[in-house]
Amino acid sequence: MDKLHISNEMRQLDVKNRHFYDELDSDERKKFSTFLMLRWGSAVEGAQELQEYYVQSCNHYLNKHFFDIGRHPKLQWLCATAMSPGMGSMRHPWIAPKKKTAGLSAKRRALMEIYPTYKDDEIDLMAQLVTQKELDSYNRDAGNTTK
Repeated sequence: MDKLHISNEMRQLDVKNRHFYDELDSDERKKFSTFLMLRWGSAVEGAQELQEYYVQSCNHYLNKHFFDIGRHPKLQWLCATAMSPGMGSMRHPWIAPKKKTAGLSAKRRALMEIYPTYKDDEIDLMAQLVTQKELDSYNRDAGNTTK
């Protein structure tokens, strides 16, 4: 198995292999992403208490000063290994970053303001189906006086 396969990296993080970064050759170190450790490592599947522990531990050991130590990937790795409770390998699901609203159509942005609890796919569907006249009506009903 490839050393830099994410499942191997997460296994090394979970077993607190503090020498993992040292064992990488120079090409592998260039490909190694400490930011992915932050994204993948903060979430686990399992009991709610374990999930909460990983999030809180990631915030405590890694999130606070992650970018301050950005020039020191070995130190980032060591901080990442500190967040694991040492209970063996866990399944770490990917949590996608929140979608940015920059570059969205005006209609989509307006619908997001009117219906803040709707999911992205629901807003996308509404943006395709709703005419500008209907959107103006929704704005008036919501109490918005500006377009």
